[in-house]
This record gives sequence, C-alpha cells and structure tokens, in this order.
Amino acid sequence: MFKRMLSAFGVGGPSVDTVLDSPHAVPGEVITGQVRIQGGSSDAQIEEILLSLVTRVEVEHGDHERAGTAEFLRVSAGRKVRVAAGELTTVPFQIALPWETPISAVGGRELPGMVVGVRTELVIAGAPDKGDLDPVLVGPLESQDRVLEAFGELGFSFRSADVEAGRLHGVRQELGFFQEIEFFPPSRYAGRVSQVELTFVASPGELVVVLEADKRGGMFRSGGDTFGRFHVSHEEALRTDWAAAIDGWLANVAESGGGHAMFGGHHDHDYDHHGHHGHHGRRGPGMGGVVAGAAAGVVGGMILGEVMEDVFDGGDEE
Repeated sequence: MFKRMLSAFGVGGPSVDTVLDSPHAVPGEVITGQVRIQGGSSDAQIEEILLSLVTRVEVEHGDHERAGTAEFLRVSAGRKVRVAAGELTTVPFQIALPWETPISAVGGRELPGMVVGVRTELVIAGAPDKGDLDPVLVGPLESQDRVLEAFGELGFSFRSADVEAGRLHGVRQELGFFQEIEFFPPSRYAGRVSQVELTFVASPGELVVVLEADKRGGMFRSGGDTFGRFHVSHEEALRTDWAAAIDGWLANVAESGGGHAMFGGHHDHDYDHHGHHGHHGRRGPGMGGVVAGAAAGVVGGMILGEVMEDVFDGGDEE
C-alpha cells in the first residue's frame, strides 16, 4: 500500500511495497499478501523480511494512561533475499491472526478508536528498517457478531473502543492485553448504570464474553463496577438469546447491589429467562448501524491509512 525507498542502500536503491490480498479478516483467519521489492540501480541483498501484527494499547501508569504500540505476532517471510537491479522480486506471505486479535471493524466500517495493522520490517546489513503499516479491518466472528447485534437491539449506543494492557481475572488469555468496547446503556437504565464495557476473549473452542457495568451511586445505594462472564462454545453462542441474557444481567445489576456473576454451559440458558424485561418491545438498528453512525462522526472524510499513521505516530513505542 505504501511504496517506499530503502534508505539503507542510498540513492538508486530498491523500493518496497507490501500488499495484502484483502484488508478484511476475522480472528483466527489466515491473511495473505506479497512483499514487492523493486530493484534499484544495482543488485542488493535483504538479510530478512519480518512481518508483525501491531495495535494501539493503553498502558496504565498510576492514575494515568498512555498509549503505546504493541506488537503481538511476528513472522519471517524470507531470508537472504537477492534483489536484482531493475527487477521486481515478489515474496508471498501468510499470517494467522490470533483468536484474541482486537476487532477493528463492525458491519464493514472502521470501529472508532481501533487500529490493527501489518508492519513490514526489513533487516539490511544487520540493521532493521521498520516500514509503514498496512491496516487490517478485523471483523467479529459470527459468534461475537451475535453479541454485538444484541447490544444494538437493546438500544445501547456506542461510546468508544480501546485496547488495555493487562489480564482479566478468571479468563485464560494468550495475549497480554484485551479489548474494551464501551456503550451507553438504554435509556431505561439512565441514572442507575452509566456505561457498560464489553470484552471478548476467543479461542478455537470457546468464546468468553465479559461484561462490566459502571453502576451509579446514590443516596440509598452504592456505586462501583459489576462484572458478568459468559463462557460458551462458538456453536452455543449462535443459539443463545444474547439480548435476553444481557438485558437480564443488566436489570439485575441495576436493581441489586451488583457483584460478580459467571455463566457457562446450560446455566446461561437458565439465566436467559430469568429477569427478562421485554427487550423486544424496543429494537435498535443493530450494532452495524450504531457503529457506522459513530464512525461517520469520528473519522468522516479520512482514509484509513491516514488514521493509522496519526494514531501510531502519536504513541510511545513499547
């Protein structure tokens, strides 16, 4: 996408351009592409071609947060690559996206605040040459999409999304960070719950859905955060009535002292029908429409490449 000269070879050196076969993918999927190196005025050799997946991560330092660039996968696409003068050398590659890769697009639209990209790094004479980032629009798995659609049906509105460094209690993670998608709750919970955060932790055989509600305090009730956790297989996630499960959990949070709740297997279905407050009376546009509306206001008129550069250039390298 971003063709650039290799400065290590000086004027007349080769140039490189990394091209993805498709910018669209889902967690667990293999993305493919080519590193295209156009030979310069003389022969050259690249010691190694490295490709990495990176995202923007918020790191807590005391009472403050700062943004950094997190590399969460690195693969070698080739070693000792000879580039003949004036000729095009093409090196194919494939990268398997980790199942915990953050979602960066919903309904085909960028998720505001989220960036995931492939960075090309060439090792020339022992020195790394870090290249540009090629954005990847990582959409939700079908199981994750069912949960997101339920948020839209219930009348939640998208607030923000980011990636936080750290680990979740009681959840097995392969990566050292997790994504938080924040929503304002439906109007019927106004004054009792200020926001709800959604986190997915996926693996080949399981989807963990973690919910966190920020409960407002009042004269006769305490505030604080309340957590819920759903452990289901991807197949079970497709059969679960997520609108009922989420609405029932949130109603329980709003009406009680909160606390921690865990759901898994058949217990989820028992809970689905408990405390169901008739969410079907109000159906929203679906999460695709919710995010599309938010994206239009946040990144309208900007191409994804520009957004990627702005976000990553402003952060600190980790």
